[in-house]
Amino acid sequence: MRAETPRAVPPRISASRPLRRFAAATLVAALLGGGAVLYLFNPSKHGFYPVCEFHEMTGLNCPGCGSTRAAYALLHGRLTVALRDNALFVLSLAGLAAWSVRSAWRKWRNLPAALDLSPKVLWAFLVAALVFTVLRNLPAFAWLSP
Repeated sequence: MRAETPRAVPPRISASRPLRRFAAATLVAALLGGGAVLYLFNPSKHGFYPVCEFHEMTGLNCPGCGSTRAAYALLHGRLTVALRDNALFVLSLAGLAAWSVRSAWRKWRNLPAALDLSPKVLWAFLVAALVFTVLRNLPAFAWLSP
């Protein structure tokens, strides 16, 4: 038998610094532009926003129903209206903000800032979204519907 020669490990490919800056600038511009459109045009009064196909086909509310209106309310400083439109979305934004602060802190401390959400957290979010969806479609919990 012949012994195998060890394979050389290929170098790790990473994005160049100018490419990362361009991607970050593009993302920031898209977020600011989308936020400006959402701030200026109320989703309840303007029809160019996308509609929920699940709601159109079934008449039921999905976990995302009301998110655009909730984002509009948040941009105008109306937290209670946003919570009434979609509480899951608002609480998810709070969780995303906390995770972003943690990632920025880790990057500032020169620690790896990878997407380090455990499967337990992801499963818990999925279960919460499913429970939220079921509850908001029951008559007793109509206050969860947008």
